[in-house]
Amino acid sequence: MSNYQFSDQTSFYSGKVRDVYSIGNQLLVMIASNRISAFDVILPKPISYKGQVLNQIAAYMLNATADICPNWLMSTPTPNSAIGKKCTPFKVEMVIRGNLTGHAWRTYQSGIRTLCGVTMPDGLKENDFFDHPIITPTTKAAVGHDEDISREDILKNAIVAEADYEIIEQYTRLLFERGKQLATKQGLILVDTKYEFGKIDDTIYLMDEIHTPDSSRYFYAEGFDQRQAAGEKQQQLSKEFVREWLIKNNFMGKEGQSVPEMSDEWITTISNRYIELYEKVIGEKFLPQNLSEEENFEKIATALKKINPAG
Repeated sequence: MSNYQFSDQTSFYSGKVRDVYSIGNQLLVMIASNRISAFDVILPKPISYKGQVLNQIAAYMLNATADICPNWLMSTPTPNSAIGKKCTPFKVEMVIRGNLTGHAWRTYQSGIRTLCGVTMPDGLKENDFFDHPIITPTTKAAVGHDEDISREDILKNAIVAEADYEIIEQYTRLLFERGKQLATKQGLILVDTKYEFGKIDDTIYLMDEIHTPDSSRYFYAEGFDQRQAAGEKQQQLSKEFVREWLIKNNFMGKEGQSVPEMSDEWITTISNRYIELYEKVIGEKFLPQNLSEEENFEKIATALKKINPAG
């Protein structure tokens, strides 16, 4: 956990993988840590360079989608930090799926054909494309597990106003389409992802990270059709391999289950997979940076001063 005290700081929150500082009423500083979570549980050991990977992919993707909708990002003063607008978040996460994978597949495999009020057709195999991407929102839990929720229940319970929901639904589809286009250029398929939105006055903003390995799943496009036809597992870039390792070791975040021991070799493997994803998604060589806590703080404080001279 980072432990900074910035000028005009009003609050601090340590999330599953990020430390968030509120600066006055208008700005946020987000530090992407090397913590890793799965099944809504923070795993006991950090992953080298994971914070830098997430922060830099998110910044790249936010800049590459800024023409679709406004987003919160203003500056990335250090490899693992971002400064942006403080929004009032909607209490849902917009999950969108192009393929029958992960949680959707586990639901489908159990015999259930409806997910978040969306009907999934019979006869699909794991990782098959849906005819059209489906949106399967979740509630945004401050602690514990996010829960699946339907569009109808979001509106019925006034979690998001209908006019706002229609906008974030449209943004979600447009952002996913752009994400798929960016992935295609790199020989990848963006399989599924999630977006978070918030408001400042009457304007809706895209918040947090987008199209990173923590929020998204990618498959390699080359050989995808052949692997599907042969019933083979798809080659993927995401943290699903961490979830699969946990499931194999009898951990799914349920009561009474213990996180399996993470060897140094396994932690290095996870770090290398994150770096691989960075290089595949961005198309550039990853340059690991190791700033001291003091250097990190000074660069962020300097950037804040430029954005908010009165602070």
